[in-house]
Amino acid sequence: MRDLLFKNLTSTDRKRKVLSCSEVVDKSGLRTIIRRHFIYVVREVPSKPKETTAPSLHILKERNSLEKREHFFCKMRGSVYAVYQNRIYLINFMHTLKINLTALPEGLMKYTEE
Repeated sequence: MRDLLFKNLTSTDRKRKVLSCSEVVDKSGLRTIIRRHFIYVVREVPSKPKETTAPSLHILKERNSLEKREHFFCKMRGSVYAVYQNRIYLINFMHTLKINLTALPEGLMKYTEE
């Protein structure tokens, strides 16, 4: 069984955009949940851009064999300057990825594999 959910949200002034995707898969006694989020914020800046903060990347992986689950998390954050019609814009972005793997209880396994 596979469930998909997509969200595409844009602010009224079109300066902020949030894309979200969630996927749940039950297969072979394993439930996989994958969530992706992409956030963009656009701002016009003066003609002389300042230095931006350094991009960052955070990764976390966790395994728990007693509870039969695994968790992976990745977050990337940064910024980019862009020029459009002789105006300078600063685009800040943040992307996240979450993956959870858990073993299904014995009673649910037989129903999901059919």
